[in-house]
Amino acid sequence: MTARLFPSLALAGLGLLIAGSASYAADESREVATAAAHASMAAGADKLPMVHAHLHHVINCLVGPGGSGYDASQEDPCKGQGAGAIPDASPRQRAHLESALSLAQDGLAATDLSTAKARATATAKMLHKAEK
Repeated sequence: MTARLFPSLALAGLGLLIAGSASYAADESREVATAAAHASMAAGADKLPMVHAHLHHVINCLVGPGGSGYDASQEDPCKGQGAGAIPDASPRQRAHLESALSLAQDGLAATDLSTAKARATATAKMLHKAEK
């Protein structure tokens, strides 16, 4: 009877392992939503350093810790959600997210508040469209 119990326990353990690993799976839609929220925060900020800070968050969410442009000295509000929205995206979605990344990078490079906010607004609109 004990010999029959071990295979059942092994299968049950395997099932728990598989179910548990699903919670670690990348969630691109969550990463995009988080990036969109921070792009909106950047667009609504009234000081250039705050616009830039939120655009850093957007970039970190989009590219992920292993991506080009990731800045470990800045917050990563998508930490634990996946490898980054772009690496986790479908090929169809990836081009759209890369366009949003380009806008966010332009906003980060802007030296005046109105240009940075305009790029943040465009980034937010593009990311909100990608959420749908």
